[in-house]
Amino acid sequence: MLLQLAWRNLWRNPNRSFITMASVWCAVVLAVAMSSLQKGVFDHLISNVVSFYSGYVQVHRTGYQSEQTLENSFPLTDSIQKAVLSSPGVAAATPRLEAFALASTGEKTKGCLVAGIAPDTEERVTRLKSKIVAGAYLQDSAQTILIAEGLAKRLQTGLGDTVILLGQGYYGTTAAGKYAVGGILRFGSPALNDQVVFLPLAAAQHWLDAPGLATTLVVSPEKPTATERIAAQLRASLPPDFETLTWQEMMPDIHEHIQADTASSAIILGVLYLLISFGIFATLLMMLAERQREFGMLVALGMKKRQLAQMVMFESVLITLTGCLFGILASIPLVWWLKEHPIRITGEMAEVYEKFGFEAIFPASLAPSIFWNQALAVLIIGLLLSLYPIAKVLFLKPVDAMRA
Repeated sequence: MLLQLAWRNLWRNPNRSFITMASVWCAVVLAVAMSSLQKGVFDHLISNVVSFYSGYVQVHRTGYQSEQTLENSFPLTDSIQKAVLSSPGVAAATPRLEAFALASTGEKTKGCLVAGIAPDTEERVTRLKSKIVAGAYLQDSAQTILIAEGLAKRLQTGLGDTVILLGQGYYGTTAAGKYAVGGILRFGSPALNDQVVFLPLAAAQHWLDAPGLATTLVVSPEKPTATERIAAQLRASLPPDFETLTWQEMMPDIHEHIQADTASSAIILGVLYLLISFGIFATLLMMLAERQREFGMLVALGMKKRQLAQMVMFESVLITLTGCLFGILASIPLVWWLKEHPIRITGEMAEVYEKFGFEAIFPASLAPSIFWNQALAVLIIGLLLSLYPIAKVLFLKPVDAMRA
């Protein structure tokens, strides 16, 4: 009965109820929009830099991360690949033979990273085929290369043109090869877009005079959140002369950037919650001031203060919960629009982002946890603030209330 009475009380003064609901509604929308943008930016950054090339986990010969030379490569045996693929939680793994080289066309020369890949497994790990903007994907037996769009522009080369790759082979000899451009790739990360060349693993091993060798095994987990657990499993199962690194360990600058931004965003979100609390509390005070006489008369007529406090609590729960639900419904199309039409930074600020290797684009995330977590946080704030009118009701003096 108290719950039904509380619901009716809300609509005795719809203006007051709508004001309170609107404050909760705005709080949820603002909190969801901010959190979704933060998560969207971080997910986009990780997707650009991690899943596009480095992968979430890499396996090397011990010492390769600190000195990335062919001398730290390892024999690509079936036993090593089976040990990685049999680890629980591993979705796929692909080998690479990586080396730094000079790419040349005519009078244009540019330093680049050359990666020999197994086309089929590389596609499963990094979805490299989806980055092609012109030409065709690699085949195992092909003698063509895939070149990043930014590097192709610097070399002024296109499909079918010949690119000469000059580097140092496994035995210290000069590695030289002529390859036709079979496809052009576009990466979201400007750093990758300006320096990467792919060719089939067999062709790279022949070019570098490193038959049967690889420098890296890139591992893709079934769930990115399990990256640390999978890395620990691989460290325990692989021989001691191998090292297993997560993307956070390979790129600590990006990881620290995300952590710093998360901390600063948490402070901003805390300030937002504080402003939200003042807005909700102001409407509760308004409601309490308007209904002082009503509360005094109810207690004078025989209603117990405990029952009156329960009714006020039900009103607070209903009005806060309704505002949260409407806030979620209103924030879904807003976040979807921000995801489909991400914020793009142009001009000098965009150049600053690109110098650090980040794409100057801010998309939003549609992760369900964002909506529920922020709505739950605002709901808890509303319920905690409702303790004040409940306490005022419990210590109510009927005569003074009716006079007020």
